[in-house]
Amino acid sequence: MEIKPPADRMKEAWIELYSDYKTDQLKNFIWELDKVKSEMELPPQEPDWYKDVVVYSMYVDMFNNDFKGLTEKLDYLEGLGVNCLWLLPILDSPMKDAGFDISDYRSIRPALLNLPDDSTQKEREDAFGAFLKQAAKKKIKVIFDIAINHTSDQHHWFREARKSPDNPYRDYYIWSQDTALYKDARIIFEGLCESNWEKDGDWYFFHRFFEFQPDLNYRNPEVLLEMSRNMLYWLKFGVDGFRADAIPYLWKEDGTTCENLPQTHTVVQFIRAVLDYIRPNTLLLAEACQKPKEVVKYFGQGNECHAGYHFPLMPQMFKALSKQSKEPVIKVLSPDITPEIPEGSQWFTFLRCHDELSLELVYVTEEDRKYIHDNYCKVPEWDFRKGQGISARLANLLDNDPRKIGLAYSMMLSLPGTPVIYYGDEFGKTNDEAYYREMIKLTGKDDTRFLVRGKIDWDFLEQELNNRESYSWKVYDQISNMINIRKQQSSFGKGDIQYIDIQNDKNKLLNEVFAYYRSHGHEQILVINNLCEKDIVIKMPSHKLTKLKKDILGHSIKINKQDETILLPSLSYYWILV
Repeated sequence: MEIKPPADRMKEAWIELYSDYKTDQLKNFIWELDKVKSEMELPPQEPDWYKDVVVYSMYVDMFNNDFKGLTEKLDYLEGLGVNCLWLLPILDSPMKDAGFDISDYRSIRPALLNLPDDSTQKEREDAFGAFLKQAAKKKIKVIFDIAINHTSDQHHWFREARKSPDNPYRDYYIWSQDTALYKDARIIFEGLCESNWEKDGDWYFFHRFFEFQPDLNYRNPEVLLEMSRNMLYWLKFGVDGFRADAIPYLWKEDGTTCENLPQTHTVVQFIRAVLDYIRPNTLLLAEACQKPKEVVKYFGQGNECHAGYHFPLMPQMFKALSKQSKEPVIKVLSPDITPEIPEGSQWFTFLRCHDELSLELVYVTEEDRKYIHDNYCKVPEWDFRKGQGISARLANLLDNDPRKIGLAYSMMLSLPGTPVIYYGDEFGKTNDEAYYREMIKLTGKDDTRFLVRGKIDWDFLEQELNNRESYSWKVYDQISNMINIRKQQSSFGKGDIQYIDIQNDKNKLLNEVFAYYRSHGHEQILVINNLCEKDIVIKMPSHKLTKLKKDILGHSIKINKQDETILLPSLSYYWILV
């Protein structure tokens, strides 16, 4: 399907959303876009660049204090092998929800820039621009979070809106004296919030997340234009893309669940057209905690988001490790659950992130939720939202076992999609109890997701990484090796997958061995993951392996040429160039 020019797509989306409004606003906005485009000197992005990267997700302050500290660690990140940074919220915020409560879309928190609170906008722009230039020198892309569903209650728009019903900004948000509206919208933070309505004087305002995060009203075209302008502001600096937080909830319609509505997709189409108009191939990444069949709708026909997170894959990888069976992963990636996506689209995959190991019934069954919770929620403090998730880092979930961590990453880095590494997981960082207690005092919320955040102790880490017998080194060495090898093979980011059955030396099929070919062009890679905690002898899956001594990761392969078998040590993995 041929995609229409961006200006045409903007006009179509506008008419669909705002047929009662004149088109003068849109004409003026397109004139603004032309002016911005004429002032920009940035070339178009490479098509599909987001398929060939390994993403590193971080809080700048948790990683190394500020952007100056981050710049100092670009060599570390380059050595690790990552070539795209996903900066978790960096914009101005009261920090009640880790920065997802934005109070100014066009200003970075001055502390992150090592600047005083009274620093000028120019000083902030220069400091951030200097970081982007250094990242570009390392050929590291940069994307960051922008929450487009809601703002902080400290945002200028909302401070004005709450002054009176007649205020021009009142209609930027959703106000009512009737809290029966939108009653079918679920409470997302169940156990942390009692309602989607918060009283403010004689009125109530609507919110899907915390009560200090009022939802924006996209029925007002000015909201859509202003949010588009916010993205344009950062495009001028050379930002490579945006993670659109909480994207399924943008449009509200009474009598519906207020999720994944057709108008929400139209809003996203407008934003994508704006980005395409200014700098084609600027990444728009959908954060949609939904079933894959809903997430793929945010790719549209190549006219919405370029990529989206595959949330259901994460818990199924943990289930596969616990059950020592490939079936959970094969099932979740089957066409019945994961539909095909447009050619230019991509899944983003991850083992852990800044949130909980999510077990929402949106994409797991009651049976799966109970199984995963029973096997991985090892202490009551890790429980999140009454069994709907587990707040724990990868190392904690996998018993601080470098073999299990390496095996989990072998799956994630070799399965289809663009992989995301959560900061600290590459060396086995564990839950931060002190940070969790500190944030409860600061926010007044017993939000166990704070366990999976916290700062990196670089002095300690450097000692650990200089000791090849240390736990941190054993984790880091495996993951860094896999990332750097992965980048050399096009099959992982762009290739097809073909599962293969593995038999033992007695011709029995082994579900505990997860094997598949990844292929792209003339390249073919055989991946073998032994999910079992014991050594297994398997029949050689290909006669081409007879003379093989090592895989592309440098692992020695124990082959018996006489009976054509391979010995797989417990929890081992191999990537073999066929």
